[in-house]
Amino acid sequence: MAGRINDEDVKAVRDAVPIDAVVSEYLQLRNAGGGNLKGLCPFHDEKSPSFQVSPSKGLFHCFGCQEGGDTITFVMKVDHLSFSEVVERLAGQAGITLRYEEGGYNPSHQRGERIRLVEAHKVAAQFYMDQLESAEAEIGRKFLAERGFDQAAAAHFGVGYSPAGWDHLTRFLRGKGFTDKELITSGISQEGRRGPIDRFRGRLMWPIRDIGGEVVGFGARRLREDDNGPKYLNTPETPIYRKSQVLYGIDLAKKEIAKSSRAVVVEGYTDVMACHLAGITTAIATCGTAFGGDHIKILRRLLMDNGSARVIFTFDGDSAGQKAALRAFEDDQKFAAETYIAVAPDGMDPCDLRLAKGDEAVADLVEPRTPLFEFALRHIVSRYDLETPAGRAAALDEAAPVVARIKNSGAQHEVAVQLAGMLGILDTQFVVKRVSQLARWARDRGGRGPAPARTQQPYEAAATRASAAGPALTLRNPVYATERELLKLALQRPELVSPAFDAYGVDEFTAAPYAAVREAIIEAGGADLGTQDPQAYLVRVREAAPDDAVRAMVTELAVEAILRRSVDEVYAGQQLVAVRRRAVDRRIRDVQGSLTRLGTHSDPARLSAVQEELMVLQRYDRALQDLGAQAL
Repeated sequence: MAGRINDEDVKAVRDAVPIDAVVSEYLQLRNAGGGNLKGLCPFHDEKSPSFQVSPSKGLFHCFGCQEGGDTITFVMKVDHLSFSEVVERLAGQAGITLRYEEGGYNPSHQRGERIRLVEAHKVAAQFYMDQLESAEAEIGRKFLAERGFDQAAAAHFGVGYSPAGWDHLTRFLRGKGFTDKELITSGISQEGRRGPIDRFRGRLMWPIRDIGGEVVGFGARRLREDDNGPKYLNTPETPIYRKSQVLYGIDLAKKEIAKSSRAVVVEGYTDVMACHLAGITTAIATCGTAFGGDHIKILRRLLMDNGSARVIFTFDGDSAGQKAALRAFEDDQKFAAETYIAVAPDGMDPCDLRLAKGDEAVADLVEPRTPLFEFALRHIVSRYDLETPAGRAAALDEAAPVVARIKNSGAQHEVAVQLAGMLGILDTQFVVKRVSQLARWARDRGGRGPAPARTQQPYEAAATRASAAGPALTLRNPVYATERELLKLALQRPELVSPAFDAYGVDEFTAAPYAAVREAIIEAGGADLGTQDPQAYLVRVREAAPDDAVRAMVTELAVEAILRRSVDEVYAGQQLVAVRRRAVDRRIRDVQGSLTRLGTHSDPARLSAVQEELMVLQRYDRALQDLGAQAL
């Protein structure tokens, strides 16, 4: 076992490494008054900073979770290290040589596990960097050059090369005093038939550093076609490397992220490099996993969750990129920051974009474009036919719960209004109320339990074609009452509604049972047939009915009394006009919704055609209002 570190040396380490400098490596600190600093506590989730640091006293304390202590205690807790491991790490940073009470200077094999694994990665990273200059690494240098990265860029990011042999690095690290067990545990080596061999061989290497700047893992890119491994191979899970808890580039980006309250999340190592070289020094990336809750915790401590903070996600425009964006949106509400998505118009990633169009194009790409919630909503509504009432209703059913998750009530209201515009629903208040109801339901139930049962939307107007054997229709609804009356006229007094009635479409009857009857009349040859042989006409309509329920409805309508004693052409014309005007009104609202969705920046020809259709419909509606049945 290692001897106890000399007390004077421990004190020297505490004095040499200011607590605010150490804490600032993990979270953003701001002036709290009285000489103290404050930030978001790294030991528990909180929205407002209750974590305070006193540089003059060398202490920290969280008034939320009650964690506290000195510099050494902080690092022990945040990085899960032992006392001696922290002192050794801080001593190394301060250039202090430690003395041990028992056994003098602590030999390397006696140090704590984490210190040993980190040191092995540090030595390995330098080994890989040195190898990038070798003749064998020409293929790696060519790969970098083709992507616009010169020697200086490779050195800045510590990019290296792993030799293609079986155990070059393993033998090198053994010569530095590392044991086989340490090499296997670190993930740098793996078990072979005759002992440890290099995990990474013949690949371009990126060191992955934690927020404190220590190398904890590697990302390796395949270079040769005869390499049967995956395109990217990362360090496996180890005591110091958890891919869900590291962000590539965070060590380089953290200060600018804290300073500017802005972070850019890209998809790969070369994208981070491209962004930084283009001046976007807040760029970071995940390491072989989706952006998740642990990554958010890292960023939140840097962003301080202030209202002006921005997180911009860049994803490829393909389906995989869209899925990644939607996964990111699932965690969106864990941020207080505004979240955006940026996708290059031609679908290029930042690395390709920089190569093709230069640094300015990359800088322009990551300017906030589309709010992430808007991207998610547009993805949802794009799967539905918004030209139909049923499609809009279904899209609203899926999208409204997403909007209801937005915690800020003001933002929630604005997004609900935007959703109405996306769907082409002119009654924005209906959508706002729908979202508010879902939000209240979620609050009342703590977000748990099944979603409320879907209710028929008023704008949907019963357009979904349910079976005629469905629930009874309420004739207190004037729309249903008029449709029913017109069908009775078509079956009982066809001479009063023909030939105009035969030009009516099935979709002009909004009640599903009535639409089914209208379909049967069409199949039978039309109402005009009833003017020639009324009895044969009814027989044919009943025979054309698709099932017993529709057949029963035909019989019911054929014998039910018409709601007026004196049935004449004037009364029939009124029913014809009423049904037609409602159909025209529905179509006008559909077209207006299309105009709303198209906006002012759409294809001019398409926009002009929709505007022309709207004018024609509006003129026809005025004619029906002024001329009645003569306009049919």
